[in-house]
Amino acid sequence: MAIKMQNRIDATFSATSMSDLVFLLLIFFMLTSTMISPNAINLVLPKSTADKQLSTRQLEVYIDEDLNYFVNPEGSNAQPTPYEELYPVMMAAVEKDANPQKNIVLRADKSVPIENVVALMDVLNQVNDNFPEEERYKLVLATEAK
Repeated sequence: MAIKMQNRIDATFSATSMSDLVFLLLIFFMLTSTMISPNAINLVLPKSTADKQLSTRQLEVYIDEDLNYFVNPEGSNAQPTPYEELYPVMMAAVEKDANPQKNIVLRADKSVPIENVVALMDVLNQVNDNFPEEERYKLVLATEAK
């Protein structure tokens, strides 16, 4: 009498649950990577209804709530630039700039008085005096989307 086993082991593997898991991990990392802020200086930008974004890396100037100026800060250990030294630092940054768009992005905290923004514009006008009309830099104010 031959006894047959009722329980047979299936040698196939279902990869459906594995692909679902990989897909969920991909979505998780895509969402969290967009939430990482590239700004090294903690600022609260003013709100704007415009949704246009600059696509290329520009020269950046930050003004924080303590009225410290930062020109092209590199990471969280950025050192503030005193207003008196702002012109030579901006001239050095402009000389290194190879971007054809010639924009300087101003990221000022919304609590910064307008006098400090105008002072930065005065320094930018001094920098632009060294260039012909078609090569002058334009100031772009960065805002936060609503």
